[in-house]
Order: sequence, then structure tokens, then C-alpha cells
Amino acid sequence: MKKTIALILILILSIPLFACHSEYVMTQNDLTVDVDALPEDNHRVYYEIFVGAFSDSNEDGIGDLNGIAGRLDYLNDGDPNSGESLGVEGIWLMPVMPSPSYHKYDVMDYKSIDPRYGTMDDFDHFVEQANTRGIDVIIDLVLNHTSSQHPWFEQAKAAIEDGDYDNPYIDYYVIVPDGQRENDKTYHHLHDDLYYEGNFSPDMPELNLDNDDVRDEIKDILAFWYDAGVHGFRLDATKYAYLNDQAKNIEFWGWFIDECKSIKPDTFVVGETWSSDNAIAPYYENFTNFDFGMAQSTGYVSIVANQRDTVNWLVSYMDRYRNLVENYDSDAILAPFISNHDMNRAAGYLSVPDYEMHSAASLYILSYGSPFIYYGEEIGMKGVRSTEPTDANRRLAMLWGDGDSVEDPVGSTFDPDEQTNGTVRDQIGDPDSLYNHYKKLIMLRKANPEIARGEYEPLHFDGYFSFGGFLSTYETSTIGVFHNVGEETITVDLSEYTDNAFDIVRGYAGKGDASLDGQVLTIDSHTSIVLK
Repeated sequence: MKKTIALILILILSIPLFACHSEYVMTQNDLTVDVDALPEDNHRVYYEIFVGAFSDSNEDGIGDLNGIAGRLDYLNDGDPNSGESLGVEGIWLMPVMPSPSYHKYDVMDYKSIDPRYGTMDDFDHFVEQANTRGIDVIIDLVLNHTSSQHPWFEQAKAAIEDGDYDNPYIDYYVIVPDGQRENDKTYHHLHDDLYYEGNFSPDMPELNLDNDDVRDEIKDILAFWYDAGVHGFRLDATKYAYLNDQAKNIEFWGWFIDECKSIKPDTFVVGETWSSDNAIAPYYENFTNFDFGMAQSTGYVSIVANQRDTVNWLVSYMDRYRNLVENYDSDAILAPFISNHDMNRAAGYLSVPDYEMHSAASLYILSYGSPFIYYGEEIGMKGVRSTEPTDANRRLAMLWGDGDSVEDPVGSTFDPDEQTNGTVRDQIGDPDSLYNHYKKLIMLRKANPEIARGEYEPLHFDGYFSFGGFLSTYETSTIGVFHNVGEETITVDLSEYTDNAFDIVRGYAGKGDASLDGQVLTIDSHTSIVLK
């Protein structure tokens, strides 16, 4: 009864987010989404959620699945033209399986929900509610290691200590004699002269992915979660399956994706292959991978958004990277992003008041593939001091501003007074807020399917630093996407740079306005536009 009352209370508290401010509806340029014309594919805008810090339904301070379910109308109310929700089309849940840690990247049971997050019934309810709004759900899947408290490892350890070397669980893990330890991997003492591989932590023993029994377990895990309604998976640390052996990694993930598609042919899987572009690209033989070249303060998007280099430079990179990836998969879906749970939040190095965050959002959301937004990014949440770059500070409680009882994770030290960009409640009714800028971008992207799916033609604007763009052709339709990330209004005759003639403004978003007179484009500072 207490849990039910708490859930009702938090839902009541959240009503002002969706009701009291509903007078602000995004109808810029009379932009509408043709719902019947939306392609049914995996080109979607995803939203990454650390469950424990998002929304708390039972007032224990820890975010949970029911909390997310109660916030779904904030993310997507099911009507692309309502203008009253963010409009994301996919959700990536960070690990939800039982784990001894707050982050849950050390799994104790692959076929269950951590009780701090809820139950399988709660998960089923959440997925059902997401699906009714057109949201696909993918979940984090950690397969290179388990928790040292997983029953498989506990049984392997007990068997070795008892001298029962015929126990099948021993071969579930990479356990070797002292003399067989490889110099480029990390090992931890187990018993006598035996050591187990644990490249992340002694609490995270590495699985032996060559073991057929382990692969059978993985098949069962996939079947379990697909049956629970997930659309796919985000794969953690893909290059650690076989550390420093790319060929074996790609072979294993090829087997993995074949198993996924044998169950769900239209599944969407995205890998965390945190490497250089050239090292990431071969993994596209199997699945989508995050575009790390766009991310962080050193990534292409941030560098251009705060005008350390030209828009031309970013557009050229996007074309070059896409061509590189398509050498491995001609139908590749790329995954641009600017920050995630392992990185400093973008609003810590891109100013919201100076519209740098707005420009960064425009640059990556109005681009190829399936962009990933990190929860709270859309309101300019901050986290991590340079003196305390802890992961917990990167995963702070979502700033709803309506009394949600969710708390920062254990180990966080960030001063709440340093959150200077406001809460959801502060921003949702302000048409110029960062939140409403994200909402406009997603609606603009959805109304122009060419952006995500089209064949790109980069345009090079000689003499321009803060202005640039590209063409994108999908089926028989060509659009142009143009950005001004600078401080001054720019006027440019597009006919000098492309033979493609534009006559329709398909929408714009940003600090100011944009207009087209013949082929002459006028675009205000920190503003992006789509032309057709």
C-alpha cells in the first residue's frame, strides 16, 4: 500500500510538467510530422537512462522502472505532432540486472531485475507503456565479464578449492596457471597457482567466450530478454570480449548478432567500441557502434560548437567517417552522441547561456543514423569537477524540479549549487530553453527522414568559419541542412555552392530566425535550418 501511495504521489507531482506548461507547443514554421510517411526502421533518436538516478516511484531515493514509466509522457506522449513531449523514439536502459554495485556492470543474474529497480512485472509494464508510445527499448548487456558474486563464478571457485576440477563452471571463466598469464591482460589470484582474468576489476572475472556452454547460456539470455519485449541491446566494452584480439572479437560478435537476428530479425544492437575511427569501423560488420569521434570536449561537435574549428571541418569528417564505415556495411546505421555515463557532461564545457549547447545539439541530432541523448543533457545538467572526475558525478539525479525523491548515486560529490541551467520545470514552458530546442530538433529530424537515412553530399563554403552544411538525398527527395554556430547573422547565396535549388523552408531551430529569398539564405546566430 505504501508503494502504491508513493507512486500515485509522484505521478501527481509530475503533472505540472505536462499540464501547466502545455500552452507552449512547438509549431515553428507550421512544421508537422507526416505520421503515415514515417519509415519503419531503426533510425531513431535514443535516450540513455541510468535507472537509479532518473525517477523514484517509492521514495527510497533510488530511481526505478516504475519511475521511468511514470515519466514516459515527458519522453514521448505517442503523438509526434503534439509538441508537448521530447519526442525520443528509443530508450537505452543502463544495466537493470541484479548486481552488488550501484552501476550494475557486474551482473549476478542475467535473467532478472535488480530488486532496487523493481520486478520483471515492472519491466514488462514499462516496455508495454513505451511501445504504446512508439518507443523501442534496448538494454545494456555485459557479456565480457560477470560479477564475482555470480553463481557461476562462486561454483567455479568452490570447486577449485575442493579439488573438483571436473566441475563445468570452471571453464566458464578464463582461469590459468601462473605461468600462462599474458602480459597484456590483468589477472587476480584465485587458488594455489591459479589466476583468473579480470581486466576491469577483481570483482569482474572475464567469461570464457570460447566455451560452448557459455555460448548456450548467452542464447538463453537473448531469448529471455527478447521475450520480455526488448528491441535489442547496447553491448558494453565490445573490444574486451577477447582483449587485444580484434579478429576474435569480430568473430564472436558475428556469432552473437546471428543469434540475435535468428530470434528478432529487425533487432537493433549498438556496441561500445571505444577506439579510434579505424578501429571502430570493422565492428560494423556486425552492428551499429557509437561514433566516439563526435563525443566529449575533444570531439568534432564540441570543437565546432565553441568555434575552435569550422563547420566545414565537421561536415567533412561526417562524410569521411560514414564512407569508412560503409566499407564494412553499406546499410550501416551510425550512432552520433556527445556524452554518456562514462564522460563529463557536455554542459560542463559547452555554455548553455551562450548557446554553445544548442549548437552542439543541432550539429549531431540533425545528422546521420540514430543519435543518442544522455538523460539530463536536454536541460544542460552538469557533473564532475576537474578535481573529482568520478563516474558517480557523471550519473547524478535527474533535475525534475517537482519534488521527485530520486537522489544522487553513492560516491557523488557534486555541489547542487553548481547546477546553474535549471530543472525540467524551469525550462519546459520557456520557448527559448535548451529543452525546447532539443524538442524542436527531434521534431524537425522526424519531419525530414532524409536527415537520418539519406546519401550525404558535403558542401564546402569557402571563406566561412561558423557556417556550413550538407545535402542529403533519400529515395527521390533531397534536403539541405545548414548551421550557423557563430555570433553574427550570415547571408549566403547557396547557388554559388550547389546546383540544387531550394524553394521550401522545412523548419529551423536555434537562437534566432532563418529565411530563404530565392537561393539566398539568411540565418541568425546559433541557428540551424532544413531546406528542400
